[in-house]
Amino acid sequence: MERKLNISGILFFVAILIYLVNICGILGTVVFNSISKGWYSGIFPQHFTLEWYRYMANEHDLPQLLLATFTVTIVVVFVSLLIAFPTAYGLARYDFRLKGALLSALLLPMIVPPMAYGIPLATVLYRFHLATRLSGVIVANLVPIVPFMILILTPFIEQIGVNLEAAARILGASKVQTFFRVLVPLSLPGILTAGILAVVRTISMFELTFLVAGPKSQTIVVALYSDAYAAGARPPQAIDALAVVYFLIAMICLIVALKFTSPTQMVFKVK
Repeated sequence: MERKLNISGILFFVAILIYLVNICGILGTVVFNSISKGWYSGIFPQHFTLEWYRYMANEHDLPQLLLATFTVTIVVVFVSLLIAFPTAYGLARYDFRLKGALLSALLLPMIVPPMAYGIPLATVLYRFHLATRLSGVIVANLVPIVPFMILILTPFIEQIGVNLEAAARILGASKVQTFFRVLVPLSLPGILTAGILAVVRTISMFELTFLVAGPKSQTIVVALYSDAYAAGARPPQAIDALAVVYFLIAMICLIVALKFTSPTQMVFKVK
């Protein structure tokens, strides 16, 4: 028995080591290539430079690109919270007919590939002249983010005892006072969890943003894809420089998200 455990432990650590070496090798290659010049052979570049970051910043108008990315992200998260929190409260507190069907419908945008509903959605946004604008990008990102936040917030609200709300009502608090002074403060961990995870998801949302984004409304992930696959020749070092900027933004958001929440907290109770 001990021998089997030892062998399984060795295989586990070997697999983890291979995975880490692979990931570090890929990331290291991108980082070194973004700061190198004339790296044609050898383990490390012979010359280091920040020239490609300056080239990338001038080529893309980096401040405008970051402004569009964060504007879309912040507005999407704020509007999604306004819609998701009362909806999650209703799902957590009330039982009604077709509740299971509604929960299944909320899961669809996360199960169905984005392109399956993204193309009809983009067609509608183009028809109403919202595409190629920040407003169109925001509307497109709301479609998967709102149900995502609802499913995260619902279990947090379920954990809040109904007796606390009843006690507040007995003490003379109105429904509005109970909502803002009792429910919202107790739900703050869930609100932070949903908000920060929605930030990470929105920044990495490619398909829907790509279908409706314009020159002034594209996010950083769409710009990265355009550099890599659009027509024309671009230095691969500049593409890697933009990839490093995108990676740093995504990692900072992920680290902040893990600081406030654990993936094991996102458990939804289906009755």
